[in-house]
Amino acid sequence: MNSFVTVQKNAPTETENYAEGSMRSSSDRQQPVVLSRYESQKRRDWNTFGQYLKNQRPPVPLSQCNCNHVLEFLRYLDQFGKTKVHLHGCVFFGQPDPPAPCTCPLRQAWGSLDALIGRLRAAYEEHGGSPENNPFGNGAIRVFLREVKECQAKARGIPYKKKKKRKINPIKAQDELKNPRQSTN
Repeated sequence: MNSFVTVQKNAPTETENYAEGSMRSSSDRQQPVVLSRYESQKRRDWNTFGQYLKNQRPPVPLSQCNCNHVLEFLRYLDQFGKTKVHLHGCVFFGQPDPPAPCTCPLRQAWGSLDALIGRLRAAYEEHGGSPENNPFGNGAIRVFLREVKECQAKARGIPYKKKKKRKINPIKAQDELKNPRQSTN
C-alpha cells in the first residue's frame, strides 16, 4: 500500500529571519487579498458562466460568446430558482399571498437575474472584453429581463407601472435658479 506524506515547511519567524541575516521587510510578505462580497460573487458568477460555456456541445470559446449564449444561460439557471411564479391557469395567478401551495414552477427572481447580468457585464470588461461587444449589455438581454420582470409581477399580483419622467417647465426652472429660496418644492 502506497501512502504519500506531505511535509510542509513553516515560514521562518522574525527571529529566524534576523538570525539568518535575512533583511526582509514586512512589505515583501504577501498578504492574502480579501475580496468584497460583490467581488467574490462576480468572480464566482464569471467562473460559473465560463464552466457553462465549456459544458456546451461543442464547447463555446469566450471569444465567440454572444447574447444568445447569455439568454440560454439565464434560462438554464431557472431550474435552480427559488421564486414561485404562478402560471396563467393557476388559481393563485395574480395573488400576492396565495393561501395554499400549488404546482407552479420555481424560477430565478428578476432581481437576482438583473444583478447577475450586472456583475457578468463588469467581469467581461475586466477580463479584456470591449464594452461595444459585451454580450451581457446587448439589447436582447435588457428586453428579456424586462419581460421576466413584468411576467413575475403579473403572476404575483404586483402592479408594475413605469414611472413617468417629470417634465420641467423652463420658465419655472429659470425662476428657481434666480430665487432658490422662494421655490415651493
